[in-house]
Amino acid sequence: MDLNLPTNLTLIRIAMIPVLVLMFYMPWKASDAICAFIFVAAACTDWLDGYLARRMNQVTKFGAFLDPVADKLMVAVVLVLIVQAEPSAYLAIPAAVIIGREITIASLREWMAELGLRNKVEVSWVGKVKTFAQMTAIAGLLFNGELFGLSTRIVGYVLLYTAVILTLWSMVNYLRAALPSLMEHR
Repeated sequence: MDLNLPTNLTLIRIAMIPVLVLMFYMPWKASDAICAFIFVAAACTDWLDGYLARRMNQVTKFGAFLDPVADKLMVAVVLVLIVQAEPSAYLAIPAAVIIGREITIASLREWMAELGLRNKVEVSWVGKVKTFAQMTAIAGLLFNGELFGLSTRIVGYVLLYTAVILTLWSMVNYLRAALPSLMEHR
């Protein structure tokens, strides 16, 4: 296992999860802003570790495995926290769709890799836009205040539902791309 700089950034992102959870439950006025900051910092390390791995020619199998795991862990944990703080169908349904899609696509990628066809389910531009909308929505919902005169909560809701639409769209695209191979190997 090669623990280079990009992989260490991914491990730091995973280590930020319990810190964010602990901060989420702190009875401090600033805890919402601190949680949003931690989440945004984690999202930035997601971009940075991939960029550095490619730029420094330090792409490893372990890093390629760990990076999406770190992303999915952070998103799933934070969505559960947000829904727990405000238990409503308006948040629970999009959270369930997003988490369910992540489990489905991760399983699909694993199965396609076993068949030697991982390249059939590569990340698309829809997935990248979905990730941006999702991360921005979660940061806004965590912050839960006003920023530049805008309610981050309202922006968070709009972007969360945008992310759900893109989540379903990208899932259908991945399943459609994999379907011929799935039917061949039944």
